[in-house]
Amino acid sequence: MKDLIECINLQKNYGKKEVLKNVELHIQKGRIIGLLGPNGSGKTTLLKLMNGLLQPTDGNILIKGMEPGEETKSIVSYLPDKMYFADWMKVKDLMNFFTDFYADFDRERAEKMCESLGISLEDKIKKLSKGNKEKVQLVLVMCRKAQVYLLDEPIAGVDPAARDYILDTILTNYNEEGTVIISTHLISDIEKILDEAILLKDGIVLRHAAVDDLREESGKSIDEMFRDMFRADVFEGGR
Repeated sequence: MKDLIECINLQKNYGKKEVLKNVELHIQKGRIIGLLGPNGSGKTTLLKLMNGLLQPTDGNILIKGMEPGEETKSIVSYLPDKMYFADWMKVKDLMNFFTDFYADFDRERAEKMCESLGISLEDKIKKLSKGNKEKVQLVLVMCRKAQVYLLDEPIAGVDPAARDYILDTILTNYNEEGTVIISTHLISDIEKILDEAILLKDGIVLRHAAVDDLREESGKSIDEMFRDMFRADVFEGGR
Protein backbone atom coordinates (compact mmCIF):
# COMPACT_ATOMS: atom_id res chain seq x y z
CA MET A 1 0.00 0.00 0.00
CA LYS A 2 1.31 3.44 -0.95
CA ASP A 3 2.27 5.70 1.95
CA LEU A 4 -0.02 8.63 2.70
CA ILE A 5 2.82 10.43 4.51
CA GLU A 6 6.50 9.72 4.07
CA CYS A 7 9.43 11.27 5.92
CA ILE A 8 12.90 10.46 4.57
CA ASN A 9 15.97 11.49 6.59
CA LEU A 10 13.95 14.52 7.69
CA GLN A 11 15.88 17.12 9.65
CA LYS A 12 14.94 20.53 11.02
CA ASN A 13 17.33 22.94 12.68
CA TYR A 14 16.70 26.31 14.30
CA GLY A 15 20.13 27.87 13.96
CA LYS A 16 22.54 25.41 15.53
CA LYS A 17 19.82 23.60 17.46
CA GLU A 18 18.73 20.26 15.94
CA VAL A 19 15.00 19.93 16.57
CA LEU A 20 14.36 16.88 14.35
CA LYS A 21 17.11 14.39 13.52
CA ASN A 22 16.93 12.04 10.52
CA VAL A 23 13.24 11.21 10.99
CA GLU A 24 12.05 8.19 8.97
CA LEU A 25 8.29 7.60 8.92
CA HIS A 26 5.90 5.74 6.64
CA ILE A 27 2.24 6.40 7.43
CA GLN A 28 -0.73 4.86 5.65
CA LYS A 29 -4.36 5.92 5.40
CA GLY A 30 -7.18 4.93 7.74
CA ARG A 31 -5.22 5.28 10.99
CA ILE A 32 -5.50 7.24 14.22
CA ILE A 33 -1.92 7.82 15.33
CA GLY A 34 -0.57 9.29 18.54
CA LEU A 35 2.52 11.48 18.15
CA LEU A 36 3.79 11.04 21.68
CA GLY A 37 6.65 12.72 23.46
CA PRO A 38 7.50 15.10 26.28
CA ASN A 39 7.37 18.85 25.76
CA GLY A 40 10.23 20.02 23.56
CA SER A 41 10.59 16.71 21.71
CA GLY A 42 9.79 18.16 18.27
CA LYS A 43 6.11 17.20 17.92
CA THR A 44 4.83 20.64 16.89
CA THR A 45 7.74 21.13 14.48
CA LEU A 46 6.97 17.82 12.77
CA LEU A 47 3.29 18.73 12.34
CA LYS A 48 4.20 22.15 10.95
CA LEU A 49 6.51 20.49 8.42
CA MET A 50 3.69 18.16 7.37
CA ASN A 51 1.41 21.17 6.97
CA GLY A 52 3.96 23.18 4.99
CA LEU A 53 4.28 25.95 7.59
CA LEU A 54 7.98 25.11 7.96
CA GLN A 55 10.56 23.87 5.46
CA PRO A 56 13.00 21.02 6.21
CA THR A 57 16.65 21.80 6.80
CA ASP A 58 17.45 18.51 5.10
CA GLY A 59 15.68 15.38 3.87
CA ASN A 60 12.18 15.10 2.44
CA ILE A 61 8.57 14.97 3.54
CA LEU A 62 5.84 13.87 1.14
CA ILE A 63 2.05 13.97 1.46
CA LYS A 64 0.49 11.61 -1.11
CA GLY A 65 3.78 11.78 -2.99
CA MET A 66 3.84 15.61 -3.01
CA GLU A 67 5.96 18.05 -1.07
CA PRO A 68 3.81 20.12 1.33
CA GLY A 69 2.53 23.18 -0.49
CA GLU A 70 -0.46 24.57 -2.35
CA GLU A 71 -1.67 21.18 -3.59
CA THR A 72 -1.47 19.47 -0.20
CA LYS A 73 -3.36 22.29 1.58
CA SER A 74 -6.55 20.89 0.08
CA ILE A 75 -6.04 17.47 1.70
CA VAL A 76 -4.54 18.47 5.07
CA SER A 77 -6.67 19.81 7.94
CA TYR A 78 -4.57 21.33 10.73
CA LEU A 79 -5.42 22.21 14.33
CA PRO A 80 -2.58 24.28 15.86
CA ASP A 81 -1.76 24.22 19.55
CA LYS A 82 -2.84 27.87 19.94
CA MET A 83 -6.01 29.68 18.87
CA TYR A 84 -5.19 31.58 15.68
CA PHE A 85 -8.51 33.42 15.19
CA ALA A 86 -9.02 37.03 16.29
CA ASP A 87 -11.04 37.54 19.48
CA TRP A 88 -13.44 39.97 17.79
CA MET A 89 -14.63 37.31 15.34
CA LYS A 90 -17.95 35.57 15.82
CA VAL A 91 -18.45 31.83 15.35
CA LYS A 92 -20.31 32.58 12.10
CA ASP A 93 -17.25 34.50 10.85
CA LEU A 94 -15.18 31.36 11.32
CA MET A 95 -17.80 29.34 9.44
CA ASN A 96 -17.62 31.88 6.59
CA PHE A 97 -13.84 31.70 6.58
CA PHE A 98 -13.79 27.89 6.30
CA THR A 99 -16.58 27.91 3.69
CA ASP A 100 -14.58 30.34 1.53
CA PHE A 101 -11.21 28.61 1.87
CA TYR A 102 -12.05 24.88 1.91
CA ALA A 103 -14.27 23.24 -0.72
CA ASP A 104 -14.50 20.11 1.46
CA PHE A 105 -15.89 21.95 4.52
CA ASP A 106 -19.30 20.65 5.62
CA ARG A 107 -20.83 23.84 7.04
CA GLU A 108 -24.22 22.30 7.80
CA ARG A 109 -22.64 19.61 9.96
CA ALA A 110 -20.39 22.15 11.70
CA GLU A 111 -23.36 24.39 12.54
CA LYS A 112 -25.35 21.43 13.91
CA MET A 113 -22.42 20.39 16.10
CA CYS A 114 -22.08 23.92 17.51
CA GLU A 115 -25.83 24.01 18.17
CA SER A 116 -25.61 20.71 20.05
CA LEU A 117 -22.89 22.27 22.22
CA GLY A 118 -25.06 25.29 23.02
CA ILE A 119 -22.72 27.56 21.06
CA SER A 120 -24.46 30.26 19.00
CA LEU A 121 -23.16 31.41 15.62
CA GLU A 122 -23.46 34.94 17.02
CA ASP A 123 -21.11 34.22 19.96
CA LYS A 124 -17.85 36.15 19.91
CA ILE A 125 -14.67 34.13 20.34
CA LYS A 126 -13.51 36.30 23.26
CA LYS A 127 -16.71 35.47 25.19
CA LEU A 128 -16.29 31.70 24.88
CA SER A 129 -14.71 29.60 27.63
CA LYS A 130 -11.34 27.98 26.87
CA GLY A 131 -13.05 24.60 26.49
CA ASN A 132 -15.63 25.97 24.04
CA LYS A 133 -12.93 27.74 22.02
CA GLU A 134 -11.12 24.39 21.71
CA LYS A 135 -14.36 22.68 20.69
CA VAL A 136 -15.20 25.26 18.01
CA GLN A 137 -11.71 24.98 16.50
CA LEU A 138 -11.94 21.20 16.51
CA VAL A 139 -15.42 21.20 14.94
CA LEU A 140 -14.11 23.37 12.09
CA VAL A 141 -11.08 21.15 11.48
CA MET A 142 -12.96 17.84 11.72
CA CYS A 143 -15.83 18.99 9.49
CA ARG A 144 -13.53 19.00 6.50
CA LYS A 145 -13.42 15.84 4.38
CA ALA A 146 -9.63 15.85 4.49
CA GLN A 147 -7.20 12.99 4.01
CA VAL A 148 -4.78 14.07 6.73
CA TYR A 149 -5.86 15.59 10.07
CA LEU A 150 -3.02 17.07 12.14
CA LEU A 151 -4.13 17.86 15.70
CA ASP A 152 -1.59 19.57 17.95
CA GLU A 153 -2.39 19.08 21.66
CA PRO A 154 -6.20 19.13 21.14
CA ILE A 155 -6.95 18.14 24.75
CA ALA A 156 -4.34 20.18 26.63
CA GLY A 157 -5.73 22.64 29.14
CA VAL A 158 -9.37 21.55 29.00
CA ASP A 159 -11.42 19.76 31.65
CA PRO A 160 -12.10 15.99 31.54
CA ALA A 161 -15.65 16.45 30.20
CA ALA A 162 -14.33 18.58 27.33
CA ARG A 163 -11.64 15.97 26.64
CA ASP A 164 -14.28 13.27 26.30
CA TYR A 165 -16.23 15.42 23.85
CA ILE A 166 -13.12 16.20 21.82
CA LEU A 167 -12.09 12.54 21.57
CA ASP A 168 -15.61 11.52 20.61
CA THR A 169 -15.65 14.25 17.95
CA ILE A 170 -12.40 12.94 16.49
CA LEU A 171 -13.66 9.35 16.43
CA THR A 172 -17.03 10.07 14.86
CA ASN A 173 -16.22 12.83 12.39
CA TYR A 174 -12.95 12.17 10.59
CA ASN A 175 -12.88 10.87 7.02
CA GLU A 176 -12.27 7.13 7.44
CA GLU A 177 -10.24 7.12 4.24
CA GLY A 178 -7.90 9.61 5.91
CA THR A 179 -5.50 9.50 8.82
CA VAL A 180 -5.51 11.46 12.09
CA ILE A 181 -2.24 12.35 13.83
CA ILE A 182 -2.71 13.60 17.39
CA SER A 183 0.23 15.24 19.13
CA THR A 184 0.03 14.98 22.92
CA HIS A 185 1.81 14.14 26.13
CA LEU A 186 -1.50 13.21 27.83
CA ILE A 187 -1.31 9.56 26.83
CA SER A 188 -3.85 8.02 29.20
CA ASP A 189 -6.65 10.17 27.77
CA ILE A 190 -6.15 9.22 24.13
CA GLU A 191 -4.66 5.71 24.29
CA LYS A 192 -8.07 4.06 23.87
CA ILE A 193 -8.63 5.57 20.42
CA LEU A 194 -5.16 4.99 18.91
CA ASP A 195 -4.23 2.49 16.21
CA GLU A 196 -0.54 3.39 16.18
CA ALA A 197 1.96 5.39 18.22
CA ILE A 198 5.04 7.36 17.25
CA LEU A 199 7.37 7.88 20.21
CA LEU A 200 9.52 10.98 19.81
CA LYS A 201 12.30 12.20 22.09
CA ASP A 202 14.83 14.99 21.46
CA GLY A 203 13.86 15.03 17.78
CA ILE A 204 14.48 11.30 17.29
CA VAL A 205 11.80 8.70 16.53
CA LEU A 206 12.33 5.93 19.08
CA ARG A 207 9.45 3.73 17.90
CA HIS A 208 6.60 3.71 15.39
CA ALA A 209 4.33 0.71 15.75
CA ALA A 210 0.78 -0.50 16.27
CA VAL A 211 -0.33 0.13 19.85
CA ASP A 212 -1.36 -3.53 20.26
CA ASP A 213 2.17 -4.63 19.30
CA LEU A 214 3.72 -2.14 21.72
CA ARG A 215 1.48 -3.35 24.56
CA GLU A 216 2.27 -7.00 23.81
CA GLU A 217 6.02 -6.37 23.65
CA SER A 218 6.18 -4.33 26.84
CA GLY A 219 3.42 -5.96 28.86
CA LYS A 220 2.30 -2.44 29.75
CA SER A 221 -0.17 0.18 28.63
CA ILE A 222 1.13 2.85 26.26
CA ASP A 223 0.84 5.36 29.09
CA GLU A 224 2.96 3.19 31.42
CA MET A 225 5.52 2.56 28.69
CA PHE A 226 5.69 6.28 27.93
CA ARG A 227 6.25 7.14 31.59
CA ASP A 228 9.07 4.59 31.83
CA MET A 229 10.78 5.83 28.66
CA PHE A 230 10.45 9.53 29.45
CA ARG A 231 10.43 9.53 33.25
CA ALA A 232 12.97 12.34 33.68
CA ASP A 233 11.20 14.53 31.11
CA VAL A 234 7.77 13.92 32.68
CA PHE A 235 8.95 15.00 36.12
CA GLU A 236 10.90 17.98 34.83
CA GLY A 237 7.87 19.11 32.81
CA GLY A 238 9.97 21.54 30.77
CA ARG A 239 9.21 22.61 27.23
